[in-house]
Amino acid sequence: MNLESVALVAITKGGAKLLARLKAALPQADAFVPEKFKDEAPFASPVQEPLKELLADLWPRYKGIVAVVSLGALVRSIATLLKDKRTDPGLIAIDEAGGFVISVLSGHLGGANALANELAKRIGATPIITTASDSLGTIGVDILGRDLGWVLEGVENVTAVSACVVNDEPVGIFQEAGEPTFWPKGRPLPRNLRTLQSLEALANTPLSACLIITDRLITPPLALARKTVVYRPKSLVLGIGCDRGVPLEELETLVLKTLQERGLSFLSVRALATIDIRKNEPAIVQFAQTRGLPLLTFAKEELNRVKDVPNPSTMAMKYVGVIGVAEPSAILGGNFGELLVPKVKLKKATLAIARVRFEGGQDG
Repeated sequence: MNLESVALVAITKGGAKLLARLKAALPQADAFVPEKFKDEAPFASPVQEPLKELLADLWPRYKGIVAVVSLGALVRSIATLLKDKRTDPGLIAIDEAGGFVISVLSGHLGGANALANELAKRIGATPIITTASDSLGTIGVDILGRDLGWVLEGVENVTAVSACVVNDEPVGIFQEAGEPTFWPKGRPLPRNLRTLQSLEALANTPLSACLIITDRLITPPLALARKTVVYRPKSLVLGIGCDRGVPLEELETLVLKTLQERGLSFLSVRALATIDIRKNEPAIVQFAQTRGLPLLTFAKEELNRVKDVPNPSTMAMKYVGVIGVAEPSAILGGNFGELLVPKVKLKKATLAIARVRFEGGQDG
């Protein structure tokens, strides 16, 4: 959660006094108190409306709300504001003594659980987390890999899969791409999770649900179709070579068609990569900006240091002095990872795709 998008709220004199500790713990947060208690929290914005109206005003404006309010009063005040856990802000209640920090709403997707734990640590309080996966120390299906940029597919299946995880049913987990450090190193996976070595093993292992971490387009076994969640790690780098003036449409066609034909998900694309003399090529720049992708560029000396380029380019060597652009750019951008798609060419552009090599791993 962005701590600059957090509102601190108190409605009593005692709560206003506690606000000073909360503001010290979260200096980026905005604070709000009734005008009559402004002297207790001079840094806060004075308000006159009752709690229910104040929360209604803050609800769409902040990613998180921390309220020094009794849990009952807080629940009654937000009842009509609730919409969806994917859009509701993370909500936290704190007692006036500052002894307990309670995650009330949007614990996972809204970040309330993480904020409650961090805030409790900073003010010396006890965090109260009731989300099953957190209290049991197991996987949070809806947030797995989120801090790594993973994109979740199969949102409609999250509730069913989460139930299998927390109810200790056998759940398969298969990973073939992305950071292996999604689970803390040295901490064993929950005992009901079965680590699988292949997608084929899904069909041959008795499972209630499965978690799949891949950049490939896949079809889960029919029996698990409604109990499968797929995570798209940012694990693909597109190496691009092109002539000057390549049309944007040609570049888009080359990328999207190749990904589809090779069974790879665009959601897993991490970056574009090319030679530095093409860093201002309009089509490449526009494609990267439109798709929200970083553009990595490499000098010819760097590209020429890449060993075993599958398809060296005689034209690139003749005119630019480089062994190739698309393949070595993809390999370099992927931290010398596996080249999944060797050079593919259209009229004015070439494309190669590498899977990023991530460092680290997990035990057990």
